[in-house]
Amino acid sequence: MLRALRNVGHEFWTFGMKQARACIFAGSFFVVLFLSNYLPLFGLPRYDFLFLSAILIQVVLYVFKLETFHEIKVIFLFHIIGFMLELYKTNPAIGSWSYPEEGFFKIATVPLFSGFMYAAVGSYISLSWKYMELSLAHAPNYFLLLVLSVLIYINFFTHHFLYDFRYVLMFLVFVVFFRARVYFTVVRERRWLPMNLAFVLIALFIWIAENISTYFGAWKYPDQFHVWTLVGFGKITSWSLLVIISFIIVAYLKHYRTKGS
Repeated sequence: MLRALRNVGHEFWTFGMKQARACIFAGSFFVVLFLSNYLPLFGLPRYDFLFLSAILIQVVLYVFKLETFHEIKVIFLFHIIGFMLELYKTNPAIGSWSYPEEGFFKIATVPLFSGFMYAAVGSYISLSWKYMELSLAHAPNYFLLLVLSVLIYINFFTHHFLYDFRYVLMFLVFVVFFRARVYFTVVRERRWLPMNLAFVLIALFIWIAENISTYFGAWKYPDQFHVWTLVGFGKITSWSLLVIISFIIVAYLKHYRTKGS
C-alpha cells in the first residue's frame, strides 16, 4: 500500500515537473508581468518592457536549448494569429478590451507584447506534446479540422455584427472530437484523456491566467476600468475555441504531417 502511494506521488510529481517545463515560456512571461508592477523598468513604458522581456525570454530558451528554432517558428505563428485578433478587438468601434497605457512598440491600439500571450498557449501545447510524448487516437480528418478552425477564427470577428455561432461551433467540436483521445506518458504507463475534456481543462487554466493578467493591468475589459472584477465565466468558451485552433496547428506539425494524413 505504501509503495503504491509512493508510486502515485512520484507520478504526480513528475507530471507537475513536465507541465512546469511545458509552461516555461508562459510561466516566465507571467512572472515578468507580475514583477513589472513592482520593479524599476529602466525608464521604459511597461508595455515596452514586457515586449522586450518576452523577446529576451525566447532568446534565453533558445540559447539553453529549452526550445528549438522550429518551436520558435510555431510560437511566432501564434503571435501573428493572436495579434490580428487583438487589432480587431481593441478597435474603438468594437472595444472588447483595451490597452490604456502608453508604449512605443505598439501598432494602432495594440502593444506588441500582446501577441506573446497567444504564443504562450501554442508554446505550451507544442512543448507538452514533446515532454508528455503525446499521441492521438481516433483523430478526426485534418481537412475537417482545418475548416472548423477557420470557422472558429472567423466567428471571433463576425459575432459583433452577425449571430454569435460559438455554441454551435462548440457543439460541432464536441461531435468531431467525440471519439478522439490524447495519450500521454508521465513515467512509464500510457494514460489518456478525451480530447474534449483536455480542451476545457486548458481553457480553464488560461481563464485563470487571464484573471491574473487583468488584475495586474496588462489589459482591461470595459467593466474593469474603475475597479477590477472577475472575468466572466463565458470567456472559458472563447478560450476553449482558441485552444482548439492552437491544437489543430500543433497537431498538423506533430501528428498529421508525420502520419502522412
